[in-house]
Amino acid sequence: AAPAAAPSAAVGAEAAKPAWSRRTPYPAALAVNRRLSSPSSAKDIRHLEVALGDSGLTYEAGDALGVIPVNDPALVTALLARLGLKPDASVPGHDRPLGALLASAFEIRTPSRDLVAAVEARAGDEALTHVLRHGDKEALDAFLWGRDVLDLLAINTAVGFDAEAFTGLLRPLQHRAYSISSSPLVHPASVHLTVAAVRWRSEHRDHGGVCSTFLADRVAADGTVGVFVSPNKAFRPPADPNAPMVMIGPGTGIAPFRAFLQQRQATGATGRNWLFFGDQHRAHDFSYEDELGAMSRDGLLTRLDLAFSRDQAEKIYVQTRMRENGRDLFAWLEDGASIYVCGDASRMAKDVDDALHDVVRVHGDRLPEAAADYVDDLRKAKRYLRDVY
Repeated sequence: AAPAAAPSAAVGAEAAKPAWSRRTPYPAALAVNRRLSSPSSAKDIRHLEVALGDSGLTYEAGDALGVIPVNDPALVTALLARLGLKPDASVPGHDRPLGALLASAFEIRTPSRDLVAAVEARAGDEALTHVLRHGDKEALDAFLWGRDVLDLLAINTAVGFDAEAFTGLLRPLQHRAYSISSSPLVHPASVHLTVAAVRWRSEHRDHGGVCSTFLADRVAADGTVGVFVSPNKAFRPPADPNAPMVMIGPGTGIAPFRAFLQQRQATGATGRNWLFFGDQHRAHDFSYEDELGAMSRDGLLTRLDLAFSRDQAEKIYVQTRMRENGRDLFAWLEDGASIYVCGDASRMAKDVDDALHDVVRVHGDRLPEAAADYVDDLRKAKRYLRDVY
């Protein structure tokens, strides 16, 4: 991809501040693309390093990196073939041909509600019509689960659109934000990411996450990725270098905590650090095992509690370990520890929140209402912080 033109510098004191943004991303080289999970893992977890080059971009531990994805060319080709449209077809109101627009301007993985409604009006599919007419969001989400735009169009092969109508029903392709897994004090010239390449098979086809498979599979060795820094001032290591820190980050949720630990090591912070990490199998899914082992041995990582859910008959998760170690966890909170959570918002974050309330209730000898007040006080004091997605 050709490098984007540099945005014009602002006048005066702002001139030195890089203006890279979602609209004008920096074309960064993807310097490292290394698989963390083993070939036998059910997951494909990648360690990625994006070179900042001469961008002038700066970041802090806790920030995210915005990445501008490019759609899978195989999906673009299949959509054009399904609709009988040419990649060089012009689209009114756009200065690029249809193929280029489907590649980098529009969301073609997750169907928009407008497209769903347009297909339903033409397809005569009882299941889709029933879901839409009853306005049941959960039922519609379940119907669309795992389906992309091509799957939606496959409901009735007689349904078609011209280039203008089709693009008019699609949402703009959005950037994806990934928690940064490095500290600028240790890696000032690059940004590290910990990304799960999302892949699944549905409707007799292989599917992939838009940005995760773009990064894992489709950025050439000499290619670039459009990026910008997305600050997250509400998610930082404790300002007090002596304060204890508890981090709960299963799976790729470990990303910001790798950054936090690098930051605390680089600044010589003396506060105790406790990490809860987990995934499916220790032998295949222990991301950064060597690094975390070294951090434990040198005393930076005071405690490391692991939860590999499928290594035994009974599933064990990070919230299981929180409850098992509840007495010590509550003692850390009483000693002023901040507690951080990163990862899946739909299930893990709620389960962790429930476990935290239980720990305070049981080991703080409080009624449920008083335990809830205690956790709320942690939030208000900015000692209970979450980066969930």
